[in-house]
Amino acid sequence: MEPLDPSLAARMHGIESSAVREILKLTQLPEMLSLAGGIPAPELIDVAGLAGAFQRVLTGPAGARSVQYSVSEGDPELRERLAELVRVRGAEALGEDVLVTTGSQQALDLIATVLLDPGDTVLVERPCYLAALQLFLMSGARVVSVPCEDDGLVPEALEAAIREHRPKLLYTVPTFQNPTGVTLSLERRQEVARLAKREGVWVVEDDPYGELRYHGAPLPLLKTCGPERVIYVSSLSKILAPGLRLGWLLCPPSLRPAVLVAKQAKDLHSSTVDQRAAAEYLTTGALPSHIERLREVYRPRLDTMLGALPQILPPGSRWTRPAGGMFVWVELPPGADALALLPNAVERGVAFVPGAPFFAEKERRNSLRLSFATLSPDQITEALRRLQAALNSRPEERRVL
Repeated sequence: MEPLDPSLAARMHGIESSAVREILKLTQLPEMLSLAGGIPAPELIDVAGLAGAFQRVLTGPAGARSVQYSVSEGDPELRERLAELVRVRGAEALGEDVLVTTGSQQALDLIATVLLDPGDTVLVERPCYLAALQLFLMSGARVVSVPCEDDGLVPEALEAAIREHRPKLLYTVPTFQNPTGVTLSLERRQEVARLAKREGVWVVEDDPYGELRYHGAPLPLLKTCGPERVIYVSSLSKILAPGLRLGWLLCPPSLRPAVLVAKQAKDLHSSTVDQRAAAEYLTTGALPSHIERLREVYRPRLDTMLGALPQILPPGSRWTRPAGGMFVWVELPPGADALALLPNAVERGVAFVPGAPFFAEKERRNSLRLSFATLSPDQITEALRRLQAALNSRPEERRVL
């Protein structure tokens, strides 16, 4: 990465390019099997259904309105449909409570804009979604991580961090977390909500993967455990189409006016035609069956990866066993270096995301994130065979493993 121009704003210094975005470039190479990007399988996107929705809104009697300026809150019909999705997930919501954003990333940006001053502390999971780390650092916040286990955030560690650092907010992906795939247990959701209310901490619940459950029963949203302090964020990117760049947030009434002003200042409003097409698509009732199709295809892909990892990883490795989402998190034995392993893996035609960039503080260079969403079970088996070959081919790796 080229050095930054010293005339740039101070907030840009120390912010590195996303490792995930850079590695995604590798997936364009011929014969590359990518376990890297957390993107929907292209063949599963309902292109025909979306095309029909766009055609209807553009050729219907309100076609001109579909390409005009719109209100900052979002298209009214889309807001109603998104509120329905939230209610299906178990939380109370009306259309008037929903603010449509340009992807969930903008929702996080709006929250940071209205809540964070330079120097404020944000608590995040260890490890944490990389783009959220970038955003909070650019806001001038001090980012402190809280350890996670197989059941998610450790409540005792969270309570200690709140008392020590007096954070303004906690950011969490409680269901099928990115990058680990772990899910916050019901008991811990209730404890997080209790701590947030008692200590006056805002909680951002980022929920892009909640519908992608392949095993077990769904858990209630964190929002349902603590509506007074939880800001709910979600997206259509993982369940419909990422290129629409449509997300939404649901926040307590006290924050809504400020968030709306921030939205107006950032981009006036999200794409009108994309909002109206998404509303049209959701109105047809096609989304539930589409999500079920995603589950049917992703389930054996996850199961294939989990079934193969014991055979391909070296002794002493650990990995998560998610029940949904898109990711499995791997920790190689101490001393291994996933960053150094990546070029060797790419030479053998397989890409993954090293885990180090997902840490706000001391990184774990022996960790890596594997995505199972875009490859068939046979391709996953072959990709992991190539990864095993890369692991076994490095003399320095063999010494530490």
